[in-house]
Amino acid sequence: MDIKAVILAAGKGTRMKSETTPKVLHEIMGKTLLGYVLDNVKNFSSEEFVIVGHHAQDVESFVQKNYDNAKTVLQSPQLGTGHAVSMVCPSLENYDGLVLILCGDTPLVQEKTLKDFVEFHKSQKSDLTVMSTLFDDPTNYGRIIRESDNSLKCIVEEKDATIEQKAVKEVNAGIYCLNWAKIKHAFGQLTSNNAQGEYYLTDIISWGKAQNLSVNAYILENSDEIYGINSRANLAQATKMMNRRNLEKYMENGVTIVDPDSTWISEDTIIGQDTIVYPSTYIEGKNIIGKNCKIGPCAHLRGDVEVCNNVKIGNFVEVKKAKICSNTNVGHLSYIGDAQLGENVNIGAGTITANYNPLTKTKSKTIIEDDAKIGSNSVLVAPVTVEQGANVGAGGIITKDVQAWSLAVTRSPLKVLENWVKKQIQK
Repeated sequence: MDIKAVILAAGKGTRMKSETTPKVLHEIMGKTLLGYVLDNVKNFSSEEFVIVGHHAQDVESFVQKNYDNAKTVLQSPQLGTGHAVSMVCPSLENYDGLVLILCGDTPLVQEKTLKDFVEFHKSQKSDLTVMSTLFDDPTNYGRIIRESDNSLKCIVEEKDATIEQKAVKEVNAGIYCLNWAKIKHAFGQLTSNNAQGEYYLTDIISWGKAQNLSVNAYILENSDEIYGINSRANLAQATKMMNRRNLEKYMENGVTIVDPDSTWISEDTIIGQDTIVYPSTYIEGKNIIGKNCKIGPCAHLRGDVEVCNNVKIGNFVEVKKAKICSNTNVGHLSYIGDAQLGENVNIGAGTITANYNPLTKTKSKTIIEDDAKIGSNSVLVAPVTVEQGANVGAGGIITKDVQAWSLAVTRSPLKVLENWVKKQIQK
């Protein structure tokens, strides 16, 4: 059965205290919260609808730039979650498949979890399924109230719950799977008879029960996955939770993380076996790191980096949008950006690829071919190529191509003034 996704991303996120960035475009390790959610559904969804509102143009621009299969739908004014989903009704008027509804501020939900959720929905022959989870302290969450046959009866918000209902630890996780053809009519019949004057998505449950439809709840075992982000403190906590999950995955796959407490690696990074990542290393964005590499300590990979096997990236090295081929060493205190380094290359300490022209605001590429050697404190002013086997003397400022197997030296001749110090003292 076909699946489409609706992602709620219209909220302002008042507690984030941000004037320029909508909540769903805040980042964890170089990737937006909305990006995590979209990436987790795009592999099994035929189409994604992102409901936008606050800073709509910014969110629309992000979606259009990064996701070919996703569309944005404007919610204005913003009258609640039920109203938000109703915005896609015209686009899905004749659709007869499943609709998965998610929040754009829950980046920890994994693709496998969503697939399992959909499979549960199908196996129960359910018309509407809500994802739930168990919290030792369910304060502030809507409680899942079940029927005697274990099907879902209703969701009761805490402010409306009785003492007995408040004791329930199963809570609403905010993710829904709908048989769209049967449930779509609910969105034209929701009411706003509540203190907020909004149309609640949770009201589709009572509507479904009234229509004698099959309504169920699926319990998510790992409650961390539905951790929502409403503040900067939540963002920091979610980053820690995601990073710990990532590091455990890498270590299980044969990567040595010397100090997990000070190491940060994005989930979109691939790392080969027997690579060692030293303390205080920060790896964000999408990267591929090969086998038997040594990264750090205090290295920073900023994304779009490909590191082949047996590469060493030393301490205080920053790498961005670069490919580093096998058996190459990048010494400490260096910057490698918009570059391609061949095999058996040695980059001396303090080397800079000067890739950015501040006048034209353009970036250019540096190419260093196999077996080349770059001396310490050199600056390679892109666009420039250092051909195979060439050497650049320490302190070189390279502004044009260096031919294969040649030596490039740009420093002034050394002058030694004998007894100069003694003469100065005698004066």
